Amino acid sequence: MTGLPLDGVLVADFGRVLAAPYLTMLLADLGADVIKVERPGTGDETRAWGPPHAHGEATYFLSVNRNKRSLTLDLRDPADRARALELVRRADVLVENFRPGTMDRHGLGPADAEALNPRLVYCSITGFGTGPGAGLPGYDLLVQAVGGLMSVTGPAPGEPVKTGVALVDVLTGLHAAVGVLAALREREATGRGQRVEVNLLSTLLSGMVNQSAGYTLAGVVPGVLGNRHPSIAPYEVFPAADRPLVVAVGNDRQFAALCRGLDAPELAADPRFTTNSLRVAQVEVLATELSARLRRRTAAEWFAVLTPLGVPCGPVNDLAGAFALADSLGLHPRATVPGRHAHEVRHGQEGPHGREGRHRQEKRDGHDGQDGQEGRDEANGRPMDLVANPIGLSRTPPRYDLPPPRLGEHTAELIAWLDAPAAPATGAPLGEPGA
Repeated sequence: MTGLPLDGVLVADFGRVLAAPYLTMLLADLGADVIKVERPGTGDETRAWGPPHAHGEATYFLSVNRNKRSLTLDLRDPADRARALELVRRADVLVENFRPGTMDRHGLGPADAEALNPRLVYCSITGFGTGPGAGLPGYDLLVQAVGGLMSVTGPAPGEPVKTGVALVDVLTGLHAAVGVLAALREREATGRGQRVEVNLLSTLLSGMVNQSAGYTLAGVVPGVLGNRHPSIAPYEVFPAADRPLVVAVGNDRQFAALCRGLDAPELAADPRFTTNSLRVAQVEVLATELSARLRRRTAAEWFAVLTPLGVPCGPVNDLAGAFALADSLGLHPRATVPGRHAHEVRHGQEGPHGREGRHRQEKRDGHDGQDGQEGRDEANGRPMDLVANPIGLSRTPPRYDLPPPRLGEHTAELIAWLDAPAAPATGAPLGEPGA
């Protein structure tokens, strides 16, 4: 069997919440062995971020933590801190998104890690960098506000709106993944690791592409446009007979095709609308003309009429509609991972003490190992339908081997590995993901 792109890469994941876990999930999907270090008793904060819940866990946590193993360590405890240092010594990549200075206080900062393991790629994700903004809290909503995204998002001036997901966190995780992969590639030539730093504010300013460039190059401070585009028209949401319809015309040819589909060739010939720049200048007049015509049919009917003409358009779907569309297009948007018990049986992760040993581990992590266990067992045994990794690789596609771990699920085996006196310099214990 062909190996995965990141086979043999060991990641010490000290991240929590979204940006860092999204990054490490991407690495894990591509074959990296990700060890998620969590605080005993509570773990990643998103374990408690529900509803909704599924399989006895908050779906927020489940969404970004597949293909990982959970190791609970109390970094205030000398023995656990020594294990964390040993993990850093063996790792290829370390990921953390604590406030600047937190890892240093535990002897796990960049300088300490480099001295321990010069080949380590050390990735830090912050809200506002490590300079004057180091003490600021890095919450996605806050960054959307102070970073300008909310100033261009919303129905009208004075009504700022955040995006429907924590988009800045996701973009930051993606940028961090690129940085980590670049550092790993450079290490092949030099033999040395380096620090990768990504912050939410800089990521947002970069991610606002044309809006940001309009300011840096032309001094234009954009305002709220609702669902319109500042440089293209018609490019917005229109009312169809039954529900909203998006029309995203990007050039004159598409505009002419739209007018043909609407049985309104006179609009294409109208001197107010013959070029994109003119249409942008007359966007209100154009929207009135188009809205009157688009109200005559349903969104599905317009989709059927306009799409064959090459006009980008479509209904405003909810998530159920979006997944149905992806399914109908053969995009396979879901990925099924095995249920937790199925994985344990296959990889022998109940350990020498069986379920009793697992219950003792749960007690270490703040659970009694009994209350509601039968219900959790039933839920944990079912396969999980998660969102598929969108990267398609022809020979080494992403894997979906491990369900998101229970808190501390792999602590016993990983502590045994880290405490072993003759442990190898790199690598992971038997039963690693993909084994």
